[in-house]
Amino acid sequence: MRYRALAGIVFVVHSGFVLFVVAGALAVLWMPWLAWLHIPCVLYGAAIEFIGGTCPLTRLENRFRRAAGEPEYGDSCLGHYIGGAVDPAKWARFEPWIGAMLLVGNVAVYGYLLSKIGEG
Repeated sequence: MRYRALAGIVFVVHSGFVLFVVAGALAVLWMPWLAWLHIPCVLYGAAIEFIGGTCPLTRLENRFRRAAGEPEYGDSCLGHYIGGAVDPAKWARFEPWIGAMLLVGNVAVYGYLLSKIGEG
């Protein structure tokens, strides 16, 4: 039971991290200091998608799931929780596009922020 709870906690933290990577630039609108934390997280998230790597939080969640007697879900948190409708063998083709969308979307928001700073 304890390992199942720990797997759940890791899932919540991991989900928060993914949400921060995807939408954290919007939080920078209200708290500009967050950019110092957000930009490295975006670069890390995009890099994981580009290289098809496995996030340490995925490994940790899987370790707790295994200890709780539950099945592991493989190397991709996004592929498991979000891309479940997509054939896992085909999911890897989407990962570089996800990384590119992360970069393009965040560059657009940061470009907007920088233009606002330039205005005054």
